Amino acid sequence: MDADLGDLTAFLAVAKARGFRDAARTSGTSASTLSEAVRRLETRLGVRLLHRTTRSVTPTEAGAGLIDRLTPALGAVDAALDAVGSFRDGTAGALRLNVPVSAARLVLPAILPGFLAAYPAIRLEIVADDSFVDVLAAGCDAGIRYDERLEQDMIAIPIGPRIQRMATAAAPIYLDRHGRPDHPRTLLDHACVLGRFASGALTSPWEFERAGEIVRVEPRGPLIVQVGGAMDLAVEAAIAGVGVITLFEDWLRPHLDSGALEPVLEEWWQPFSGPFLYYSDRRLVPPPLRAFIDYVRTTTP
Repeated sequence: MDADLGDLTAFLAVAKARGFRDAARTSGTSASTLSEAVRRLETRLGVRLLHRTTRSVTPTEAGAGLIDRLTPALGAVDAALDAVGSFRDGTAGALRLNVPVSAARLVLPAILPGFLAAYPAIRLEIVADDSFVDVLAAGCDAGIRYDERLEQDMIAIPIGPRIQRMATAAAPIYLDRHGRPDHPRTLLDHACVLGRFASGALTSPWEFERAGEIVRVEPRGPLIVQVGGAMDLAVEAAIAGVGVITLFEDWLRPHLDSGALEPVLEEWWQPFSGPFLYYSDRRLVPPPLRAFIDYVRTTTP
């Protein structure tokens, strides 16, 4: 079925705005031009796509089905045109990334200044979110997650440090008062600062490893904070002597170096694989994301 791309774009604009006048204001086209385009498309397809009243415009069942199929298709067309345009004008546009708070704090600061300096025409937006999300449904171009939390149908490339560790620590004043754990299981006798994911799950059990032996413990304590936004509160509470904390080593490192926190069971700290940048393989990669991917590949060890 032959259909004009401009008519399809006009139909989507009207359907999204729920009216011809609002669509005209956002698209810079007259309402009469949009109306004629939709009428022409309906005539060509032989089916009504929009219910029109004096107060509103809503899609018919056929129109809603066309919207569902047309939106990603026209998005792919736009991405293809952007990719071609990038050769003419240099890479430009918006890039939106969904990342955990730990990546925003520990991974991206070493990457973003150089990337933005290399691509001054790109506008980058970071959404810090520790919950499981569909990055495309959330309006993001790509995300950062660890291996066990990656979606299966995504392309993933390494970003940032390839090996990280979880560190366990407590304030010297707490350890002087309650003793220094000599085995992971002795943490069951200590107050511990815990985190809770948006899903409701706690950041336990804590896992330790030494010489091939893995020990998991489920500590308890007086303070539970939301993973991500409230983790700085957890660190400050540990520094104040509330209890033992387990968190990314790089997050705790400044406080370990200053002596505000003391390492606990350091020989048991478990290494794990670093994070990945992931994106969909179901659509063309927009030029800003392609630039970021290429930059990450050149900067990640």
